[in-house]
Amino acid sequence: MYAYVGSRTTKERNARGEGISVYEVDQEKGTLTLVQVVKDLVNPSFLALNRACDRLYTVHGDKSDVSAFSIDKATGKLTFINQQSCEGKNPVHLALDPTERFLVVSNHIAGSLAVMNVAEDGSLGTLNQLLKLEGPMGPHRVEQPFSKPHFNPFDHTGSFVLVPDKGLDRIFSFHFDNGKLVPADQPFVTTREGAGPRHLALHPTASFAYVVNELDSTVTTYRFNPQDGSLKPLQVVTSLPSTFTGNSRASEIEVDRSGRFVYASNRGYDSVAAFAIDQKTGLLSPVEFMPTDGKTPRFFTLTPNERFLFALNEDSDTIISMAVDPKKGGLSKTGFSVSTGSPVCMVFSA
Repeated sequence: MYAYVGSRTTKERNARGEGISVYEVDQEKGTLTLVQVVKDLVNPSFLALNRACDRLYTVHGDKSDVSAFSIDKATGKLTFINQQSCEGKNPVHLALDPTERFLVVSNHIAGSLAVMNVAEDGSLGTLNQLLKLEGPMGPHRVEQPFSKPHFNPFDHTGSFVLVPDKGLDRIFSFHFDNGKLVPADQPFVTTREGAGPRHLALHPTASFAYVVNELDSTVTTYRFNPQDGSLKPLQVVTSLPSTFTGNSRASEIEVDRSGRFVYASNRGYDSVAAFAIDQKTGLLSPVEFMPTDGKTPRFFTLTPNERFLFALNEDSDTIISMAVDPKKGGLSKTGFSVSTGSPVCMVFSA
């Protein structure tokens, strides 16, 4: 199995990354061995794989482009296919639709969603749709001057796209129909003022969604209706311990495949928070807050066998692994760490 790690690379981001790094993964030990570095890429900051794991797509943060690569499944190595404009500044997330004929992209600074055509050979085509998000600004004078979509996952059926908008304090719901985004009957749900919704994770079997709110460092539990794409808020919990009094911003969120635990990362109080899910209500209870032994864990992910969690410390240039307690959901350090410049995203290819 291979892992692909995106990075930030530009001086404007005070970055030290070189491009996309390819690692061989030992899922029994929670370790990484470097295979390849694809250099001369501008901020390949979020990655997505197709189901066959023979194509990889990356946004180029702070630019207006998306690139496609083929994967040699025997070696894990990448070969460039092509690059196309997503017609919006600072793309930050991308997701293939179930047919893999379209790629949806969040243009963070442009406040728009792009739907790109994908050819049978995996190459990127021109835009099928460019949709501007509208609404009143949030109250944060610096971080909420306009719409800032940050994430655009499909639901499990592939019928809906859910979009946390950090600038508008909204989570938008769209029908996805043959390459077009159409507002759902309930087109959005409003968060707390100044929450700054960033990323969203769906429960694997129950109708719950969990949103990590960047600006107020909280996690909101929603009931998700897969029939109409609507979200109903149920609970808000902090991602920080009560004794932490400094500044921090939440970043990533993930639900384990068993649907029993939620994990969320904090930048400032550099850590991963673990929560247990009540199996009847979907509500969260804190388990622990585990430091990442580095600075600014912008991203983390569970390994496919969920025995380990890799945390990516963007500002201290390390990836560390933690062992996952399968019964209680807690985390423990393995002692493994690998140095790599400004890591910000990781995906796994079997």
